[in-house]
Amino acid sequence: MQARRLTAIIEREDDGYVALCPELDIASEGTSVDEARNNLIEALTLFFETASDSEIQDRSHEEVFVTQIEVPVG
Repeated sequence: MQARRLTAIIEREDDGYVALCPELDIASEGTSVDEARNNLIEALTLFFETASDSEIQDRSHEEVFVTQIEVPVG
């Protein structure tokens, strides 16, 4: 089985956590960071199992940059 390394951004939302894969715009959620991460892995696995090659290509964002920025406030 082939593997693909993707980005997972996980943030707290209300009483749970949301996990987002920005390369494919696929998200999932869970009650903990680990559950949100595992649910995202499951959602991505199902996507790759069922999506056509053209759908994968259409949704793919090959260059995703995660960085911090500083913005003046107030």
